[in-house]
Amino acid sequence: MNTKVTTNSQSVKTSKTKSSSIGSLTSSSKFKRIGVVGLGIMGSAMANNLIKAGFEVCGFDPSEQALKTFKKAGGQPCIDTQSVAKAAQVLITSLPSAGALMATAHSLAVKSNKGLIVIETSTLDVEDKRKARDIMHSAGVVLLDCPLSGTGAQAARKDLTVYASGPSKVVDSLSTVFEGFSKAHFNLGEFGNGMNMKLMANLLVAIHNVSTAEALLLGERFGIPVSTSVKVLSDGAGGSRMLQIRGPLMENDGWAKEITMKVEVWQKDMKLIAEALNRERVAAPIFNATIAVYNGAMGMGHEKNDTAAVFDVLQKMSSSSSHKATLKKKKVNKARK
Repeated sequence: MNTKVTTNSQSVKTSKTKSSSIGSLTSSSKFKRIGVVGLGIMGSAMANNLIKAGFEVCGFDPSEQALKTFKKAGGQPCIDTQSVAKAAQVLITSLPSAGALMATAHSLAVKSNKGLIVIETSTLDVEDKRKARDIMHSAGVVLLDCPLSGTGAQAARKDLTVYASGPSKVVDSLSTVFEGFSKAHFNLGEFGNGMNMKLMANLLVAIHNVSTAEALLLGERFGIPVSTSVKVLSDGAGGSRMLQIRGPLMENDGWAKEITMKVEVWQKDMKLIAEALNRERVAAPIFNATIAVYNGAMGMGHEKNDTAAVFDVLQKMSSSSSHKATLKKKKVNKARK
């Protein structure tokens, strides 16, 4: 299904993926061979879904274990980034840092890669992406700014949204590729608009994650199990994707058992959002209030845990003595009845 959404400044094209049998997405596409550089949580999920959609997928990651897992899923491991570029028509990058992006840009900026299209999905400063774009442009390689909305768990089940930006015709030509690993993609126009939209999305995620923890902790103090609260609230006006995705991880130390976004990695995203708000002079009292909670998670040793660990932070910030008194009062009232 394709729709066209018009904004004050530009036209934004939207596409949603229809359910289809394996291989059908590639039947009308000129792009059959896709490369993935960075086979971490997000990169491996995208690669796996592209394989299931019928694409030939090759990839590289400095981790030997990541390459072994990729091969087991049906992918073709490569020895380095340049080998991926030689084997693929379109290359997807999912990288942990600006340094990794710069190294990848220099590796791809050779004449033999002329005409290669690179879908850059990492959450990084847009200025670093522009530098990488200019480095690749000198060799005829087209870099698109295409960050993703969704967690690692969502990526695994193809529940991602792509915020694509760059040359419009190039973005439009990649529809079947986007459909191979996402549920929807948006052509947002000028390069960098993808990251701008991603920062807006992550601002909401930061707030909704903490507000979810607040509500579920209140419910727990009422004596309502977290699982019950998630089920009931998700179907009402107070529901949100963070409640559905992170809510279940806020029970029984779930934040240490399933990692959709590490607290230490999220710090990078928080920094980018804060810088954007400051640069654009936007008042953000609610977002600013969440910073201390995420910093608290780092200080409490949750850096390797999922960001759902903010529940533990709020729990420890709350008055335990008051909670015990409330429970005691409830037991007394129940006994009298």
